[in-house]
Amino acid sequence: MNNMNQMMKQVKKMQEQMLKAQEALADKTVEGTAGGGVVTVGMNGHKKLISVAIKPEAVDPEDVEMLQDLVLTAVNDALTKADELANADMGKYTGGMKIPGLF
Repeated sequence: MNNMNQMMKQVKKMQEQMLKAQEALADKTVEGTAGGGVVTVGMNGHKKLISVAIKPEAVDPEDVEMLQDLVLTAVNDALTKADELANADMGKYTGGMKIPGLF
């Protein structure tokens, strides 16, 4: 019975650590870029877009599709980096296991 109590304490501690790590992701940011840096987006670890910067040379009224593609590429780059950040931070507690709904 003592082993069960010890195990439950360890599980509770791990859950608390994971919750803190997940909350801390909101304060961490990643940056996605496209076009050699003419479009840059910032995103937090919860995959919330927090900034978009577009340099004037990226704006060509004759080629709006190019700007749209650059923004899309930068956002996808940031999403990939946010996933990597979450996996690195949460992987410390999950041992690399993917836990649905956790991150």
